Amino acid sequence: MDATPPTGPGQPTDQGSSGPSPRPAPDDPRWFPPDTFAGQVAVVTGGGTGLGLEISRGLARQGARVVIASRSSENHAELLAEAEREGWDVRARTVDLREAPAVRDLADGLIEELGRVDILVNNAAGNFVCPAERLSTNAWRAVLGIVLDGTFYASKSFGRHMICQGKGSILNVVATYAWTGMPGVVHSASAKAGVLAMTRTLAAEWAPHGIRVNAIAPGPFQSDGAKKNLWPSDEIETRIRQQIPLQRFAQRDEVAAQCLHLLAPISEYITGECMVIDGGLTLASGRMWQPEDFARKKRGARPDPAGQADGGPSDA
Repeated sequence: MDATPPTGPGQPTDQGSSGPSPRPAPDDPRWFPPDTFAGQVAVVTGGGTGLGLEISRGLARQGARVVIASRSSENHAELLAEAEREGWDVRARTVDLREAPAVRDLADGLIEELGRVDILVNNAAGNFVCPAERLSTNAWRAVLGIVLDGTFYASKSFGRHMICQGKGSILNVVATYAWTGMPGVVHSASAKAGVLAMTRTLAAEWAPHGIRVNAIAPGPFQSDGAKKNLWPSDEIETRIRQQIPLQRFAQRDEVAAQCLHLLAPISEYITGECMVIDGGLTLASGRMWQPEDFARKKRGARPDPAGQADGGPSDA
């Protein structure tokens, strides 16, 4: 996160407004000593795009060996190229998180190759806005499969190895509507609610093994996927922003920095918690979407259940 938190108007935003000089990077030494994650192996699902990409960058900058995992190798290219330029230790794997055997094979293979896995970030997801009465069975299953099933399969597969190690940290990405609900996202809200319950359950169950399990609930932040799937019109985007007490969307590096904070040694006494990073939107009872926002969509439109919606987490 910023070494100096925002203090008022004029802070940099994702909407192109002018402001003071850019914030320090998430690995600023005032927050994280150099090589905070040196010697650790981190796996980030959906780690090549959106929030997952920022988390992966931060971990790699701080010395971790990072493995990004998603269904499409195309999503890996940007980080792999950057890692080669910067000298980071980053590798990529393709996997469908909805398939338990594939996730288990991924975990076992990485343990054999790297010897250990210290950090797991369950970030992969899919989301779009759709009224419940028009949500197809396939779309429901796709989102539940990526978010809820995938998070459990990864947590179980890597958690078994963390238990043997006697230490590990798992971070899950949820959303505030996991407990508030919100029109248009019954599929995502149901999946995220399950992940939140999973976070607290595994935190209690695995604490004796030295494993911490936490979650973050980010508010809206800008990305191509969010623009396409979550606020496709300037009108909706403006109204959402106006409901946020801080009057701006988050920047991805702000959210990623708090993820690093929860994963870092400074947070070793924190487990079973969910950090809300939404600029106060939940406190203001913001609903983000209204029923009319998606009621106007053509009935023939077929949203991609696995389309990137990076105003939340990244895709598998």
